[in-house]
Amino acid sequence: MANTYISRAATGNVTSDKTWTFSFWLKRGDLNRTQTIFMHENAASHNEKFQLELQSDNTFRVSVYDGSTEFNYDTNMLFRDTSGWYNVVVRWDTTQSTSTDRVRIYVNGSQITFDNANGSTATMPNQNFALDLGEKIMVWGRYQASSPGAYFNGSLSYCQYADGQSYAPTTFGSIDSVTGQWKINTNATVTYGDNGFFILKNGNRVINDAGNSSGNFAVSGGTLTNTEDCPDNVFATMNPLDNYYPNFNLAYGNTSVGAGNGPRTYLLATMGLAPTGKYYWEIKLQGQSNGASSNSVLFGISQKSTDSTSEDLTDGVASSTVIDGSGRVYVEGSLAGTFGSSYEPSTVMCLAYDAVNNKMYFGKDGTWLNSGDPTSGSTGTGAFTPTATNGAYNNIYIPCWGVNYNSGYSVAFNFGNGSFNTSAVSSAGTNASSNGIFEHDVPTGYTALSTKGLNL
Repeated sequence: MANTYISRAATGNVTSDKTWTFSFWLKRGDLNRTQTIFMHENAASHNEKFQLELQSDNTFRVSVYDGSTEFNYDTNMLFRDTSGWYNVVVRWDTTQSTSTDRVRIYVNGSQITFDNANGSTATMPNQNFALDLGEKIMVWGRYQASSPGAYFNGSLSYCQYADGQSYAPTTFGSIDSVTGQWKINTNATVTYGDNGFFILKNGNRVINDAGNSSGNFAVSGGTLTNTEDCPDNVFATMNPLDNYYPNFNLAYGNTSVGAGNGPRTYLLATMGLAPTGKYYWEIKLQGQSNGASSNSVLFGISQKSTDSTSEDLTDGVASSTVIDGSGRVYVEGSLAGTFGSSYEPSTVMCLAYDAVNNKMYFGKDGTWLNSGDPTSGSTGTGAFTPTATNGAYNNIYIPCWGVNYNSGYSVAFNFGNGSFNTSAVSSAGTNASSNGIFEHDVPTGYTALSTKGLNL
């Protein structure tokens, strides 16, 4: 959400000042930084609050302040996954006689222990402790108070607040009998009460879907971008944890990558290309700084290297097949051909990989280079063939992005999420797989790199 947040001024009516439940799904963008997920606070005096936030040590905190006493509940679980979605359920119910049942948090269906709070054991509120949650502003995506900040960087979905109810996590999700993974319940039966809500559901970005009269949320500070990436179909993004030199700047849910001045290096995506599939994705050149030339950026596929040093995709490492911003294609460091002139900002690059036949295709603004035909199968018309010398990875490649020499270039990835940064694709192309939204036509037999795409 970057510097974007959504907010709503609550009414004075609450169903309960002792019992409520929050459930939401989040996908992290970056780590090691304090980020506020939700804050419900007195907008005038800032002397009462209920807050949900990610800490700089990647733990999760439930924080409450009633004007005199502050309660902080930190998890002993670390939230360090930037590739998938977490379902977080917070149950607050001070009517419970058992103290440890008054504040509970569940992640993907499992209850998580509260480890420490401000350096000491978490202290539960007294029975029937009440918090004034009447006329308080509600904010998703940043710390409110008198000096706003700590913006959340990532994605949120299916955010629900049940005022007056304490719901188990099984209301909002369940264990998949086949995969054993926690999956979303998109039709949860929930009573929202006077002050509750249900937002960010299936593209309905800021509406209040609770059926009460508390009003709708409004977007502030930027643009709230819809995405196909969701809890039941996770799309690939670039991976800040697979960073071969800490000089990349990632944004927009890790679909935008910029590089300042730095050595030759590269970055991999969060998903690999399964050896039985055919995948399509797009990259849009965004602009440059520092006088950088477009031939200093490279994109394509690579196997993960075991070398811990910074590397150059044109030096033959990691079994890479890439194209640079001047149309030069390199297969494991060897120049395989040059196609077209420099690709300036606003150019949409089309990439297709046929893992069945080990063929890589590159295109520009909907036209395949080298007279390529991604549907040609084993013939590989106009394709480039990765060498796959690193047998330990069994020919599984990962979309990559790299810089060759110092670069101020930035690029936006569309793995099927339907936008480049905050801009939705201008006119979606055809996609027979019905998985993902792209600017240009997806070749027949290809699909997006997502959890559903890996199983088509």
